[in-house]
Amino acid sequence: MSDILSQDEIEALLSSLSDGDGGGASSGGGSSSGGSSELAAGGTVSSLTKRSQRSAVAYEVYDFRRPDKFSKEQLRTLQMLHETFGRLAGTNLSGLLRTNVSIDLISLEQVPYEEYLRSISSSVFTIFSIPPLSGQAAIEMEFDLIFTMIDKLLGGPGRTVKRQNLTDIEEPLFHQIVGKMFLALKSAWEGVVIVNPTVEEIETSSQFVQIAPPSDIVVSILFEVRVGEAHGALSLCIPYMVLKPITAKLSAQKWFAATSNRKQTAAHRSALTHQLSAAPVDVAIRMGKSRISVKDFLMLRKNDVIRLDQKVKQDMTLTVANQDKFHGVPSLNGNSIAFHINGVKQKD
Repeated sequence: MSDILSQDEIEALLSSLSDGDGGGASSGGGSSSGGSSELAAGGTVSSLTKRSQRSAVAYEVYDFRRPDKFSKEQLRTLQMLHETFGRLAGTNLSGLLRTNVSIDLISLEQVPYEEYLRSISSSVFTIFSIPPLSGQAAIEMEFDLIFTMIDKLLGGPGRTVKRQNLTDIEEPLFHQIVGKMFLALKSAWEGVVIVNPTVEEIETSSQFVQIAPPSDIVVSILFEVRVGEAHGALSLCIPYMVLKPITAKLSAQKWFAATSNRKQTAAHRSALTHQLSAAPVDVAIRMGKSRISVKDFLMLRKNDVIRLDQKVKQDMTLTVANQDKFHGVPSLNGNSIAFHINGVKQKD
């Protein structure tokens, strides 16, 4: 016999209790048996209540249409990994655009692919592969943000245009921007897997971006990008099937161990030296200084002479990035004007 009563049995038991109470009231001689019956029934109800309390268990609502593929620890690791990606990408783009660029992670969640596409309005999708991982992922950027970056790249103030496509001139410039983000993605993922992101195609309509079946789970990572005073949204979409081979490596302990044990080898030092050696710097020769009034400045005309504080036989100063570094004299190198360095400028 089962220890758990059905609902019908419980209702029948309560009904018999009420009948027993009535019998005890109408017959004085039956009060003793009625009392014992009431006591036994009361004990049974109390036992049922305690049993129901013991059998109550905690539960969690599970949506079979949105199954969780990643554990909370794996999601935290992905969050830390892509926070690093945002910092590195912001640094890379700041050097390319010659302005301050910040990329901050806003949210990271696992959603069905069709739900991710519904959240996108007008953007440019860069579909790319991530060898050695199989499959494709996508970077999505808003048009306003892209045109702001392209205008900065061309030396403008960062204006945007109301357009939903890229011209033949703008596409190579956009590839440069994406290339800087790929370098950041590769560096951020080094603690988990060495990847080599490669652009497969660029789409401006979400209906042509088919990197996963509609019901498959993807990791949707949303960033806020600030370029000077302008700001916009950027998102990274990676299907679960792409990340499935490395899910065992997506633990915080393994990621921290891999990043902390990464030693600076001779190859790293050589690559860093090469990057620094190729960085362009502004060099100028300061011939001297002079102080004049605004009135005299406005009256300057052709063939006027301004007297400097520099003597003819005194060395001039060569500045690097507006910092005084060397002193020397002008000279000739064939038919070209040159500057002969006599020594290093001493700090005051």
